[in-house]
Amino acid sequence: MEAENVFHSGKNFHPMALVPTEGSMELAKLIDKYLVRWAAGGPEAQDTFIINCEVPRFQTGDGKGLIKDSVRGKDLYFIVDVGNYNVKYKMFGRENSMSPDDHYQDLKRLIQAASGKASRMSVIMPILYGGRQHRRAYRESLDAAFALQELSQMGISDFITFDAHDPRVQNAIPLVGFDNLMPHYQVLKAMFKHFPELHPGKNDFMVVSPDEGAMNRNMYYSSVLGCDLGMFYKRRDYSVIVNGRNPIVAHEYLGSSVEGKTVIVVDDIISSGDSMLDIAREMHAKNVKKFFAVATYALFTSGLDKFDQAYKDGLIDGVFGTNLTFRTDELKSRPWFYEVDCSKYIAYIIAAINHDISITSILDPSQKIKALMEKYK
Repeated sequence: MEAENVFHSGKNFHPMALVPTEGSMELAKLIDKYLVRWAAGGPEAQDTFIINCEVPRFQTGDGKGLIKDSVRGKDLYFIVDVGNYNVKYKMFGRENSMSPDDHYQDLKRLIQAASGKASRMSVIMPILYGGRQHRRAYRESLDAAFALQELSQMGISDFITFDAHDPRVQNAIPLVGFDNLMPHYQVLKAMFKHFPELHPGKNDFMVVSPDEGAMNRNMYYSSVLGCDLGMFYKRRDYSVIVNGRNPIVAHEYLGSSVEGKTVIVVDDIISSGDSMLDIAREMHAKNVKKFFAVATYALFTSGLDKFDQAYKDGLIDGVFGTNLTFRTDELKSRPWFYEVDCSKYIAYIIAAINHDISITSILDPSQKIKALMEKYK
């Protein structure tokens, strides 16, 4: 069943509401537009599904969750972007940027404000809180696993995230719904929209994994594009620890020739971007035709200058990143950056969960990708 028809299907439903934290309001409004349009003319029609809520702060930095509308008997969908560092608050007269810890605390405050009156509560957290610390090597915290357990104890029945660094973190909550969504279709749709001259296939395309940890997502792309798969191996210096990690000495390429081909490298996060640029240099040394980087979360923690120069030098032809976390206006204005909109995908998921409809077909976009590939072949 198409998600647009769910609201008029006669299926059982609960009244629902979106409860966004301040840093996720941009994404929530995009999701809301789809839900409002799909519900129009039916028994669930309303002007907006976004509920009136806020988390005001005292001058000491303490905060409190406040929901100003009734939530009794409703399905609540809490939306939070723990990566939005652009949200500010004042503490003792000084302005602070909110950290992932602050966003996570605000999420819990709003869950508490619901006071157990909701019919069902789900959390939509595209970038997983603490997700990069996914395993214990020394005496280390496991923040993501503990946060999932804490939220389940607060009554969350479904947890929705995107491209978790290690989806096995769901083992921490085996009795709670956990959906790790992948924006495969959305990325490919954006790529061929902006570069319609590209032709998927073994002769023209090559997918290269940036490391062994990203192989699964790159294997998927190589399969649907019908092309070969290569990978880079990160050679590290295990005698030294810098910022809690062993530094990378070199990127070693393993795979068939990329000469004359369009190469795409897919990862979950572009942080500083140094590794991605190193790979771009290695690929151009091997005479690739075009080079595209894809990241679910394009963060650029060290700024954009290095990528500006790489684009100017012809090392990269484009970077694709989703709108699942905060992007600066400077990033969105760059000629080499292409945004991948995932709001409709999330709206599909919300509509299906709210009406107790299987989301299996939504999670597996293989048929839509197949139709897209046929169009551009």
